[in-house]
Amino acid sequence: MGRAHYDVVIIGAGSVGAPTAWAMAKAGVKVLVLDRFPSVGQGSNKAAIGGVRATHSDPAKIRLSLRTIEIMSTWQEAYGHDIEWKSGGYVFVAYAPREEKTLRDLLEVQRAYGLSIDWYDARELLKIVPDLNPRGLLGGTYAPRDGHCSPLLAAHAFYDQAVREGAAFRFGERVRGIEVRGGRVRAVRTDKGEYGADVVVNAAGPWAAEVGKLMGLDHPVRPDSHEAGITEPVAHFLDPMVVDIRPALGSANYYFHQLASGQLAFCITPDPPIWGEDRRETSAFLPMVARRMIELMPRLVNLRVRRTWRGLYPMTPDGSPLVGWAREVDGYLLAIGMCGQGVMLGPGLGELLARMVTDGLTAEDREVLEALSPYRAFALEEALK
Repeated sequence: MGRAHYDVVIIGAGSVGAPTAWAMAKAGVKVLVLDRFPSVGQGSNKAAIGGVRATHSDPAKIRLSLRTIEIMSTWQEAYGHDIEWKSGGYVFVAYAPREEKTLRDLLEVQRAYGLSIDWYDARELLKIVPDLNPRGLLGGTYAPRDGHCSPLLAAHAFYDQAVREGAAFRFGERVRGIEVRGGRVRAVRTDKGEYGADVVVNAAGPWAAEVGKLMGLDHPVRPDSHEAGITEPVAHFLDPMVVDIRPALGSANYYFHQLASGQLAFCITPDPPIWGEDRRETSAFLPMVARRMIELMPRLVNLRVRRTWRGLYPMTPDGSPLVGWAREVDGYLLAIGMCGQGVMLGPGLGELLARMVTDGLTAEDREVLEALSPYRAFALEEALK
């Protein structure tokens, strides 16, 4: 019996791989997803806290995330899965002129690409988030259409719908090799089988560079450990995700929001970065983030933390993804380096990848792909990464 053959083999069943499988299967593509873990979303996806924002400085990410918000905000009505979507918005606060200037300067490009966002002075911002510390508050930006979901429920929803559309998934299989003949991909070999493919999509998250090395390619993606936590549930009092971009000792920024369950989920961006795949919790994280959160929102002082964990952010040199066809190997498609934003980029990106393999690209798609090209110069950094 010959090996099974697929139009597309996707490596990775996480925040990018699962929605890409759904989008491709829906477009009539015969697709197989391979993942080393025992079920969907068991890599970095389950470590995410679920924020979905189009509030970026990069137009390509704004466009992809706006489409993600459209998909997620209507998902339950369209397909029946409750992914705990809430359009609570995103608030970026400013307590110093530096942060105010950064946020205000971004408004022009954000609005130009369709983001509903505005600057609010301290008095108006406190109407949106009454529990912010008013001392020294200058104001902030608020994008009301941003929101949040359950990353794991969303991953399962995309997986379930992809299967309904005809996609195949094989879990617990590690990719060991990618066959290249005549300058193009021909098959993917795992520790359990071999699968023919016309296209191979690298959606392996923190392990994307490992996949590239199988073909002698060096992808500039490195995992960076970020720690997060969750509190006990309390009565609802907070709608938006709150982001504080002020740098402090040990951290570049932090953010938190209240889930549908009433719990607060929170995360911090370490500074300097913690490179590598170490996902063990630390004793330093909770005191560091707790001090910052309580200073920003004093009413949090009596909340009890239930648990903490660490996840991996697949980082690129400039904080934006690498998306596009490889020049070195025909049929090899990169969808890597989400920089911790796979949940908010994945669904919009999945549809774009589907259009790439079915020759259905639009002019806007081409602009997005040019901005996210794996061969760009990495001259500019995402301001809100």
